[in-house]
Amino acid sequence: MGLTMRQRKAVLASQVRAWQKATKQEKSAILDHLVAVNGWHRDHARKMIRQAVAGQDVNRPRKPREPVLTYGQEVIDALVVCWAVLDGPAGKILRPALPVLVASLLSCGELDAPPQVIDGLLAMSAATIDRRLRPYRIGLVGESKGRSLTRPGSLLKSSIPLKTWHEWDDTTPGFIEIDLVGHDGGDNNGEFYYSLDAVDVATGWTETITMKSKGERIVATGLEQLVLRFPFAILGIHSDNGSEFINHHLLRWCTNREITFTRGRPNHSNDQAHIEQKNWTRVRRHVGYYRFDTNRELDLLNQLWPIAAELTNLFTPQQKLATKTRIGAKVTKTYDTATTPAGRLLRDHPDILDPADRADLEQRLAQANPAQQRRDIDLIQRNLLELARRRGTVLKAAKRNHVYLSRAKITRTKRDESTNQPKRAS
Repeated sequence: MGLTMRQRKAVLASQVRAWQKATKQEKSAILDHLVAVNGWHRDHARKMIRQAVAGQDVNRPRKPREPVLTYGQEVIDALVVCWAVLDGPAGKILRPALPVLVASLLSCGELDAPPQVIDGLLAMSAATIDRRLRPYRIGLVGESKGRSLTRPGSLLKSSIPLKTWHEWDDTTPGFIEIDLVGHDGGDNNGEFYYSLDAVDVATGWTETITMKSKGERIVATGLEQLVLRFPFAILGIHSDNGSEFINHHLLRWCTNREITFTRGRPNHSNDQAHIEQKNWTRVRRHVGYYRFDTNRELDLLNQLWPIAAELTNLFTPQQKLATKTRIGAKVTKTYDTATTPAGRLLRDHPDILDPADRADLEQRLAQANPAQQRRDIDLIQRNLLELARRRGTVLKAAKRNHVYLSRAKITRTKRDESTNQPKRAS
């Protein structure tokens, strides 16, 4: 066990007294003693002796260095604008998005900055972006987790093949995962709306639509509208084991369109991990956990999703898992450079799109105004929030079979003593 700081100071003080009158050989011996006893480096021992001889406090903390800021406030202001447009992503997500996003904002007149500010903005690293945006992240809080509303479907499981998480490694665009997100507000009694979420595994392209219920015909109709929003043909659909998906109607719908229909294992949400992640980033982050069950709310939700999809698919980069290595209990993951779904589609799968779809996608990229899209999203979110506030707190109603769930009718009560038969005397 080494010496404490107080003991090292005492050893130093005992040697400093003889330092000024010591010869060269004696000073060398003093340094050897300090190095051996205190465990210091020889240069550090000389420094401590010089400070002690000069009367300086050897334990005085060093004055903190003033930070050297390469980027001025104008660059940070422009960075905050880009960060707010993309809904506050991390530096590793925001940094790859800046070239396309800044060019779009400049062309639309949403970002007014001189060339030197733009050059500084595009030169910032992901770590610098996180450091300079730290004051602006204060106050951002998350919401509580919701509940699963999936009810298992017992029919047709033998007719729909399983597909587990490790079978999504090499996937071409067109194979999507789907899931339903319920807007029950904490009370699943009565009727409320569901949002059907779909994500393409290869590119990350995501689309959403809200429906009045999760009936099998309504889900099939919503899915038919949803697949038309993808810029490529849908080749396969993967779902969980909910009864809204595992039914004859959806199986017939996929069979007639020659679409591969697969499902995950029961109670293994990682088999559809891509869509489970989008349920949070695309649905819960936009509309929260409020209850939606009116026609006005349904209209607002279906106005919100196309705008949010445009902003996310064209301008918000996403990372994909590249490698995963397990050594004992330690798991090391590496991710590729974040890329937007549109950029990943044009870069990695150029042959998927036909000329008309490619021209339409490039035109959308050139004409989109991400700042206006963010304002439109904020306006719809404020309207939804106001409707939720007018509703007030959702009180969880008792279920119709609450008497049987509480076991009140089958709990045995104690009989009156007057009716008890007297025991026979022994």
